[in-house]
Amino acid sequence: MSGRPLLAYKVLTAPEMAALEADGMFNGAPVDLADGYIHLSTEAQLTETVDKHFAGQTDLHVVAVDLAVLGDTVKWEPSRGGQLFPHIYADLPLNAAVAYGPLERDEDGRVKLPVAG
Repeated sequence: MSGRPLLAYKVLTAPEMAALEADGMFNGAPVDLADGYIHLSTEAQLTETVDKHFAGQTDLHVVAVDLAVLGDTVKWEPSRGGQLFPHIYADLPLNAAVAYGPLERDEDGRVKLPVAG
């Protein structure tokens, strides 16, 4: 993953976040299950992802994912406009989450990143 971010972000609904915490594992949202992998976004892609795929939804959460923990299950693949997005070809374990919290925006409307402990 040389030259690529070490962290990526997953947006979860409140029930999905509760399941990740309770089960210690997330096997994917409906779109992930349909596509065969878990969609993640980089920091630079996160706000656009939320605006495009979660418009009008409330009670969302952002999980910061340590890609190194996931090893070879992470594939960087082209998507929106040819940008490379990280996709996980496995379940997302809670131990790969380095921080998570409610989705909030800054004064410019950008999604704020979760802060660990």
